[in-house]
Amino acid sequence: MLSDEEVEEFKAKWQSNPMFKPRVDKVVVNCCVGKSGEPLEKAIKILEELTGQKPCFRRAKKTIRDFGIRRKEPIACLVTLRGEKAIEFLKRSLEAVDNKIPASSFDNFGNFAFGISEHIDIPGTKYSPELGIVGMDVCVSLCRPGYRVKYRRRARSKVGAKHRVTAEEAMAFMKEEFGVKLTEEKREKVRGRRKR
Repeated sequence: MLSDEEVEEFKAKWQSNPMFKPRVDKVVVNCCVGKSGEPLEKAIKILEELTGQKPCFRRAKKTIRDFGIRRKEPIACLVTLRGEKAIEFLKRSLEAVDNKIPASSFDNFGNFAFGISEHIDIPGTKYSPELGIVGMDVCVSLCRPGYRVKYRRRARSKVGAKHRVTAEEAMAFMKEEFGVKLTEEKREKVRGRRKR
């Protein structure tokens, strides 16, 4: 767990050099319905109302007969938000989970994700009986200034290990900027083979 002293250390580091301060790169909102047709169209309308952007389809990678899913059938939709839209949606979606994120949700590259079981938990959304209720995953990617070298077309290069956002730094940033409370999930990891 991240202590207040560690958060203060990160703040001092960001103030000494603004190139080290992380920022929200993008927020990806994913809504998987599991089948095409009317349920997927309803989910698309809900996502469009919530984000103000037109979602794109995601197709099934393989056929699963038990679930009635065929290969290349559209079963999910997602929206990628950047800039002010991303920050605004992130604030609203964090309120839906009471500003609490498990520490285990953060990876080693400054990304984290959380789920919303019902979209009507997001403040400012009204329930519509014809659309119903859907759940969604919110995946957030953090980066530092200078990450452009990784994506630009000309003279592309890797981001150095010292300039990458760590899990602890991402936690400190979310605590400081968005007032997120980190929780500890008591989940045991099973390593190796199961005993029979």
